[in-house]
Amino acid sequence: MTLPDAQNRLAGTVSPCQVFRQMPDNVRPYEKDPGRGDDRLWAVIATIGRVVRIADIHASHTRAQADQIWREQQVRAYLGFLQRCELPVPRYTIRSMSRAQLPRGWRPLPALGFLNGRMS
Repeated sequence: MTLPDAQNRLAGTVSPCQVFRQMPDNVRPYEKDPGRGDDRLWAVIATIGRVVRIADIHASHTRAQADQIWREQQVRAYLGFLQRCELPVPRYTIRSMSRAQLPRGWRPLPALGFLNGRMS
């Protein structure tokens, strides 16, 4: 292969940075910003009606997903009881947050804390 042929082949390639810049914001993967430091966390958020509480925080998204799944399994196990007592069923979601966004004195919410009124 001659030098001009190699340059023509490489001229058609696109770098990963160019592809990333062309992606819409809602499709871009989570990228760690070096200026942000290591204070980025993944929070499992419990919601009952208008009450929103941070159930737990995790250093990785994978651990937060596992915690969310486990909490949802616990709720499903007590779903019949909640429906008979006409209690609202909590929903769990995952959000990225910084350590500074945690409320002062925050404590993890027990998975079945909503049964004891710990959500209020």
